[in-house]
Amino acid sequence: MDQISLIDIIAALPSVISKAPRASKALPVLNRNNKHLSLGKIIEQAAHKHPNNIFIRFEGKTITYKAFNDYSNKFANYLIMQGVSKGDVVSLLFDNRPEFLIAAVAVVKTGAIASLLNPSQRGQVLLHSINLVKTKAILVGEELTEHFNEVRDETQIDSQLCYFVADQDLRSEFKPCPDGFVDIAKESNGFTHKVPKQLEQVHRFDSCFYIYTSGTTGMPKASVTNHERWLSAYAGLGHALVQLNEKDVFYCALPFYHATAMLVCWGSIIAGGSSFVLKRKFSVSEFWTDVKKHNVTAFGYVGELCRYLLNQEPSPQDKEHNIRLVLGNGLRPSAWKAFKERFGIKRVIEFYAASEGNVGFVNIFNLDNTIGMGSHNLAVVKFDKEEEKPLLNEDGYMIKVDKGEAGLLLGKISSVTPFPGYTDKNQTQKAIFNDVFEQGDQWFNTGDMVRGIGWHHYQFVDRLGDTFRWKGENVSTTELENICMQFPGIEDCTAYGVQIPETNGRAGMICISTQQQKPDLDELLTYFKLNLPSYAIPRFIRFKTTLETTGTFKHKKSELKEDAFQINRVNDPLYVMLPPENSSYVELNHSIYDSIINADYPF
Repeated sequence: MDQISLIDIIAALPSVISKAPRASKALPVLNRNNKHLSLGKIIEQAAHKHPNNIFIRFEGKTITYKAFNDYSNKFANYLIMQGVSKGDVVSLLFDNRPEFLIAAVAVVKTGAIASLLNPSQRGQVLLHSINLVKTKAILVGEELTEHFNEVRDETQIDSQLCYFVADQDLRSEFKPCPDGFVDIAKESNGFTHKVPKQLEQVHRFDSCFYIYTSGTTGMPKASVTNHERWLSAYAGLGHALVQLNEKDVFYCALPFYHATAMLVCWGSIIAGGSSFVLKRKFSVSEFWTDVKKHNVTAFGYVGELCRYLLNQEPSPQDKEHNIRLVLGNGLRPSAWKAFKERFGIKRVIEFYAASEGNVGFVNIFNLDNTIGMGSHNLAVVKFDKEEEKPLLNEDGYMIKVDKGEAGLLLGKISSVTPFPGYTDKNQTQKAIFNDVFEQGDQWFNTGDMVRGIGWHHYQFVDRLGDTFRWKGENVSTTELENICMQFPGIEDCTAYGVQIPETNGRAGMICISTQQQKPDLDELLTYFKLNLPSYAIPRFIRFKTTLETTGTFKHKKSELKEDAFQINRVNDPLYVMLPPENSSYVELNHSIYDSIINADYPF
C-alpha cells in the first residue's frame, strides 16, 4: 500500500464511514478499466435516475435533473455543429448561476475543455487568462459582457464563436443579443436534447476543466483537471463519505469557477440525487434565512466563510436549522470548536486538496481540528523558512520531519498519483522537486506546511508565504490573524511582513477592517502583549474600510505588501510601535517615516 490514492482510502471504508448502505454504489465508478466514464456520462445517468427531482434552486426558480440535462445536450449539439471538438478550449465567463453549470456540462460533453474564468477579473488579468489557454470559443453571461468587451479585440476568438447567455431563466423569452455576440440559447433552441454522439469519445483521463489559481501574487495559472479527478470526488466523497440522499438540500454559496464547489460540493450533490440551493454570491446576512427557507441539510464552506458567520452577533436562528453536516476546507483550529458549538453542527467533513495537486486528506472520522487521513503518496520534510527552501542531509536529499513536527507537504508523482500541473509547462516544472529521497524520484511541492498528529492524520499549519521571520523567529500570519480577530470590534484583518531598512527579516504589519470606531490602540497593544510573543506583535497597523478578497474569501495581500508603510503611497491611517520603549502605537507621520527609512530607530 505504498502507492494508494485518497479516494481508494475512502472507498475502502464505507462501513466505517457511515451506517448507510449506499457506499457500495461508488465502487463501479472506481473501476479504472471503464475509461469511457466521464462527467457528462454521470449527468446523463443522474437525469435518467432522478428525472423529476429538483436539481437546482436559484432565485425563486427550480430546474429538474432532466431539464438540466436536456439544456446541456442542446448547447453541446449546437457547439459541435459550430466546429467545437475534442481538445478545444471553450472559456466560460459567468457569475454563479444555473446557466454556468449547464454551459460547463455542455462543453465537456463535446470533448472540449471548459476554462472556468474568474468573473472578478478585468483588463489585462482577464485577457491573460483567456489567451493563456488558447481559447477557441467563449460563452459570456449577460452580467459580464462589458468586462469581456474591454479585452475582446486583443483575444484570438472569432466573433462567430463569442456566445451570449442572458441572465434569465432559459425558459423565458429571448432578450435582445448584444452586437458582436451570438445568442446560444436562441440558436440552440431547435437542436435535439439527445445525447451528443461525441460523448462516447470522451475518456475519464481526458482534460475536463482548466481551473485558475487566484492570482493573489502574479498572474493566474491554469491548472488541469481531468474527468477522473471529478469522478473521484463524486464517488469517493459523494457516494462513500458524504452520502446525501434525495431528500437532502445542499446550500452552495461558493464560486463554481473554483474546485471546492465544482468538484467536491457538486459531485456530492449529484451522487445522492439531491437538490442544491445555488447562491449567486455569499451573503452573511442572508445565509441563515436561506438555510431555513429551503430546509437546508448540508452546506459547503471554506474557512473564511465560517469565520464571517462567527463574526455576526449571536441569534436565535443560529441553531434553528436541520443541517446535519458541512463539507469544505480551511476551518481553522481556533474557530473549529466555537463554530460547531454555536451553530449546532455535528459533523464537519474537512478535506485538503489542490486543483492541480496529487495529494489529499479527508476527515473521515469526524475528528476535531484535523484535515483528516492522508493518502500514502505523501511526505512531510524539514523546511528552512529563512532560506525558503527544504533542508538537505549530507547526501543532498531532503529530510523527513519527526512525529509532531511541522514541515513542507510533498506528493509523490507516479502513474497512480500523477501531477497534471498547469497549462504552462514552465510553471509545472517549478512545482516539481526532483531527486528528493533518491535519484530519479519526483514530488509535487504543495507549498503548504502540515503536522502529523498520528494514525495518518494531519493538521494544516501554514501556507508558505503566510509566514515571515523577525528577530530570528518565525511568525505565522495565520496565528496572528486568529489572535487579532478575537479582539472586540475587529471585523476582519490580514497580517504580513514588511521590510525595515537596516534590519534582518520582516517586521509584522496588520491591516484591520472595522466599520465602527477604531479600537483603542493602547488596549489592543495590551491584548497583543498578553497573547503573543514579543517578536510576533505587529510593529505597524493599517486601517481600511474593507479588505479585498478572492472569490473564495482569501485576502489579497500582494498590494498590501507592496504598499507596506509607505506614507506617500497609503492614504489609510497608519500606526507604528516605535522602539526602544514599545509602549504604544503612534500615528505614522512624515517625520517618523523619514526617521525609520534613515534607520534612526533601533528596531
